[in-house]
Amino acid sequence: MGKALKFVPILDTLVNYKKEDMRFDLIAALTVAIVALPQSMAYALIAGVNPAYGLYTAIVLVILGAMFGSSHHLTTGPTNAIALLICANMGPFVAKAGEDAYPFAILFLLTFMVGAIQFGMGVLKLGKLVNYVSHSVIVGFTAGAGTIIAIGQLGAFLGVKLPKPHDLGKEVFTSLDKLVLPFKYLDTMNKYSFAIAVFVLVLIIVCKKINKNIPGPLVGIIISVILVMTMHLDQYGVKLTGEIPSAIPPFFPVNIFDVGSMLMLWKGAIIIALIGLVEALAISKAISSMTGQKIDSNQEFIGQGVANMGGAFFSSFAGSGSFTRSAVTFQSGGRTRLAPVISGVIVLIVLLFLKDYAKYIPNASLAGVLMIVAYSMIDKKAVKKVLTSNRNDAIVMTVTFLTTILAPELEQAIYAGLAISILLYLRDTGSVYVKRLVPVKDSEGKYVEHEVDAHYDETQCPLVSVVQIEGNLYFGSASDLESKLDAAFNNSKVFILRFKGVGMIDLTSLEIIEHFIHKALHDNKKVMLYGVNENVRKQLEKGHVVSMVGEENVFTSEEDVFVPSSKTLNQANNYASATV
Repeated sequence: MGKALKFVPILDTLVNYKKEDMRFDLIAALTVAIVALPQSMAYALIAGVNPAYGLYTAIVLVILGAMFGSSHHLTTGPTNAIALLICANMGPFVAKAGEDAYPFAILFLLTFMVGAIQFGMGVLKLGKLVNYVSHSVIVGFTAGAGTIIAIGQLGAFLGVKLPKPHDLGKEVFTSLDKLVLPFKYLDTMNKYSFAIAVFVLVLIIVCKKINKNIPGPLVGIIISVILVMTMHLDQYGVKLTGEIPSAIPPFFPVNIFDVGSMLMLWKGAIIIALIGLVEALAISKAISSMTGQKIDSNQEFIGQGVANMGGAFFSSFAGSGSFTRSAVTFQSGGRTRLAPVISGVIVLIVLLFLKDYAKYIPNASLAGVLMIVAYSMIDKKAVKKVLTSNRNDAIVMTVTFLTTILAPELEQAIYAGLAISILLYLRDTGSVYVKRLVPVKDSEGKYVEHEVDAHYDETQCPLVSVVQIEGNLYFGSASDLESKLDAAFNNSKVFILRFKGVGMIDLTSLEIIEHFIHKALHDNKKVMLYGVNENVRKQLEKGHVVSMVGEENVFTSEEDVFVPSSKTLNQANNYASATV
């Protein structure tokens, strides 16, 4: 039973479910379902299929994803980025089949392949890849995604009639277009739509002020539907969700042994699978940073895989975690994975029984809800903390934020954040700390650290130089190590190389240290190694460094953890004096 609870997380949720959570999960599910209805149909159109298939996807994928995934709040289903990729990959097949015969067999096979790849990655435990997505990337991505949500809803919020991208000679509108165009076409604003949007937004804020448990978004949407139906606002230009198809997701026998089609689809399937996982994991981690839930990335891979594989057999196209709907799940008070499960069931119920009422939902009321969601998703405290704590983290967050808003595809922000994180890491690890330790006059065992190329009074210790090397040494910092050791080389008779916190030396760095020692020995100088731990000693022995300096000149880190011991220093001074 334990293995079943781990592999199918919904079972653990049901076993430990608390009755008091039901009300919160139900309210969140209702709110998410209402948002999912128009969104799913729109994404289906982006993917190039009938809106009904978007609803099927919003039913099947959200239920399976929540049942098998790790996150309590991740709401799986159709997404903008995945829909665009599907359209691009299906284009050649659609053109070949003709407009009257859409190749659904290919579409659902592609969906199955995407799920199989994701499931396989989860089974192989490749979920640790998410550990390379830093907190700064998540904060920047979350803030950027919240900004995108707000910008994307600006036109609907103002009730402005915007042109189609093709009308302006564009493939799609960028975030900048979505920000500028509503004000450019402000003369087309529908005052009733704008009033509804403002009403819903203010109502949600007031409800939160009165009692956080009041489902403001749901109340606002229900009231706006009543206003539309009683006042016939659609006749005054208020744009509504419109007709919703009524049907149960039909079973589709996917031919998973169609090797020929698989060979043509595998490249697109891999891209969609990877981008879907990046989206899902980024969203899960973003929300978990606010809830404290520990995300099992391998299980999330499996959840996404099961959702897409299962969805393929029930007329669903590939999807991933939706940032908007996941944010709504969290912000509406959802507590467990039952919230997204129930939302899928509600979409099915609406599809079957309530479509005559759901069609009266004004787009403006949804825009009001999403504006609140967008604002809530920007973690102001986290942003301030990142900006004031670390320069590198601030750069990573800023780059991720700007890329999220400006890049053509949302997932490119994650790639940009990861890339800049790696570059900054390599820049920092490309330098090594090498200091010259200078003893303080008339003191015993006290030293002052100086840069190796800094000038100082060598009369205090003219015969012995103590050079301190810090941290692990690898090929990335080898060039910096070489230049600093060259700068540390002087006319001293004895060099004490102190290894502070050095636990690893790779071959490239070892050769540089060997070269320094060889140069010193060639000039009749003595080299002593201090602070050498067991692991470093083995590496020095393999590199023949110990034999070069002599066993008697290698001192372990156990003698004195701070500076060269009096024993080491006295031995160095005695040798130096004898050679004068």
